[in-house]
Amino acid sequence: MFNTPLPTVNELPSTRKLVRSTVIALLTAVGLLVTVVMPSEYAIDPTGVGRALGLTQMGELKIILAQEALTDAAPPQAVSPTPTPAPAPAPAPAPAPQIAQIQPVTQPVAVPAPVLKTNQMTVTLKPGEGTEIKLEVLKNKTVSYEWTAAGGPVNYDTHGEPYNGEKGYFHSYNKGKQVKSDKGQFTAIFDGTHGWFWRNRSNNDVTISLKTTGDYLSVKQ
Repeated sequence: MFNTPLPTVNELPSTRKLVRSTVIALLTAVGLLVTVVMPSEYAIDPTGVGRALGLTQMGELKIILAQEALTDAAPPQAVSPTPTPAPAPAPAPAPAPQIAQIQPVTQPVAVPAPVLKTNQMTVTLKPGEGTEIKLEVLKNKTVSYEWTAAGGPVNYDTHGEPYNGEKGYFHSYNKGKQVKSDKGQFTAIFDGTHGWFWRNRSNNDVTISLKTTGDYLSVKQ
């Protein structure tokens, strides 16, 4: 048998060194949690480092993929019957004629038309891959759009997320499955990012071409 000599008291680390090592390890773990784990898993980025490294976008995409999975698993909702319109009321009797009074003519104030932006973007999805393109749109502003998918159909969701909204909250304007194109317009119901999420469920690469025109601030791709 080999007897290993026990370390002396002087060779053991002091209490101060042990506390210091523990504090350093704890600070390192907290730093990784805030800058790496929270942005990449939950899209929570209090420091902004996660978005600079692309981790926050990864977390946002994970949340959208989870929501899409729940939508695919949900049973179709029954369509409620269209209510029968009520009969139109009888017209009221015409009022007695009155002598018109001459009013001064007020010139209407010219309101400048909003400056509209137009963008054209393309993105290619491999089989099973998903992506999104968002516009920064303020409340009550309208955006017209048209997109086509070359190579196969895709699943899509046109939706919006408010600035500083609750985690996981979004409003869906329109969505569909196995679609090759879509066009229309939406009016933002809040200030935030509004746009499209696509997923390629086919076995081929699919290229999506998107054209947008409207009163929006910027494009996030």
